[in-house]
Amino acid sequence: MTTKWNPTQIPSQKGRRTIITGGNSGIGWEAAVVLARAGAEVVIAARNDGKAKESVERLRALVPNADASTARLDLSDPASIRAFADAQLALAKPIDVLVHNAGVMALPKREVSIDGHELQFATNVLGPYRLTTLLLPALLRSTAPRVVTVASGTHKASPVPLTDLDSVKDYRPIRAYAKTKLANILFAKELQRRAGQRLLSLCCHPGAANTNLAGVTSLLMKLAIFAIYPLIQSAARGAEPTLMAATLEAPMPGGYFGPTGFMELRGDPAEVKPAPFAEDPAAGRALFAELERISGMTIDFEGATR
Repeated sequence: MTTKWNPTQIPSQKGRRTIITGGNSGIGWEAAVVLARAGAEVVIAARNDGKAKESVERLRALVPNADASTARLDLSDPASIRAFADAQLALAKPIDVLVHNAGVMALPKREVSIDGHELQFATNVLGPYRLTTLLLPALLRSTAPRVVTVASGTHKASPVPLTDLDSVKDYRPIRAYAKTKLANILFAKELQRRAGQRLLSLCCHPGAANTNLAGVTSLLMKLAIFAIYPLIQSAARGAEPTLMAATLEAPMPGGYFGPTGFMELRGDPAEVKPAPFAEDPAAGRALFAELERISGMTIDFEGATR
């Protein structure tokens, strides 16, 4: 691209419906505000009903005419994902953009989800896979559907092949987190391969952004954040790669967006390159096979249109 991208270049989103997981705070919240201003119908999905409702009140205070709603969604809980998806499908409305933004980072101790999976894997990877699978019929009702998956530059610390997704044999907070972020990119790339021209699957990373993601994280991760504190940008700036992926006209299918400054920690957003192993088709197929096995669900583009 010859010119720098910024949110003022976002075309009208009027008539487009966007679901943002974890949209009640941080990067998700900042993205919701910008998209609402651009005219999108925004659905903020969050684990906590109270925080979700409060976020919509804040949004409407900033954007009085915002078309916004909330719904409860805990990506670590299969029943919550199913209930959320059922409610969305019952509306019989297209979903134009699904933003997989919610996540947890480098939990100090290994925790497990309600169905026994390591919590970072359950929330950051398995949950988005399940949600995409269930919402696919509504996505394919859109004339130009896209799925945006928020990853992280830390994916470079976890080369393929991905093994021990539940970190049963060896739980190290940052490594477990990096593993999920690599899985996010592998997921987005493989989803694009399977979708062909029926759907755009894009991924992005925020660089180093000031959000509450680090509120419950390991001491080592907190020290790492402290070390780069002068380079940390605002949540609004961190949301720009997400917004670019969600709204850029005619992006490269399977594209990956992030900041272009020092070490991709901050700066103007653009299409960037993930680690080469994050684009390995065999690793993407292996991840999908494992997610299918664990969830008992298959992303079926043919079946979703019947």
